[in-house]
Amino acid sequence: MLVHIPNVLSQDEVRHLRQRLETAEWTDGRVTAGEQSAKAKLNLQIPQDSPECRELGDIILRALGRNPIFNSAALPLRVYPPLFNRYDTGMHFHAHVDNAIRPIPGAGFRIRTDVSSTLFLTPAEEYDGGELVIQDTYGNQTVKLPAGDMVLYPATSLHSVNQITRGSRWASFFWTQSMVRDDTKRALLHEFDNSIIETRKVIPDTHPAVLGLTATYNNLLRQWAEL
Repeated sequence: MLVHIPNVLSQDEVRHLRQRLETAEWTDGRVTAGEQSAKAKLNLQIPQDSPECRELGDIILRALGRNPIFNSAALPLRVYPPLFNRYDTGMHFHAHVDNAIRPIPGAGFRIRTDVSSTLFLTPAEEYDGGELVIQDTYGNQTVKLPAGDMVLYPATSLHSVNQITRGSRWASFFWTQSMVRDDTKRALLHEFDNSIIETRKVIPDTHPAVLGLTATYNNLLRQWAEL
């Protein structure tokens, strides 16, 4: 399931993140890649233990907490602290699959990466290339979103970032361990939740149909969730 979430960050928040990133230290992005992915990766990142990474990551985590689409689609149990990358002209990331398990620095535990997320921080018109390409059962899905928008997709997906031919593309990326690890079940629950939302717009919450749909959704989540 690929989900586009608009306006995760406000334009004021995007500007703040950009200003802080302008003065941050950028290092070789291969430090967070696995052995195989490192051979395919050419970009820059903010060090994970830097003050900028922690501060800006907290802003994103707060935004995710108040975003109903993210919570419906990802059903988050744990979210990996957001990281930040940068692709300048000539940089790219060839096709790869994200690591299945990642330790959270300083937390003493690991998460399973069920859902991958890319939050765009550069206006699309400011760079050429840099599209996120996600391979799924319907073929290649090419994603290039406005600054402040985010895409979610299964971490099991083979994906890449096209080479930048003009400008620079900045983004935040992170992973979510979902309460429901199976992508097909997550997609069904997300569609079910959307149907409940649309139904509540036309009939009262006390209507038996709404109560029945809500009960069924929660009972499915109760059956499939792993906590």
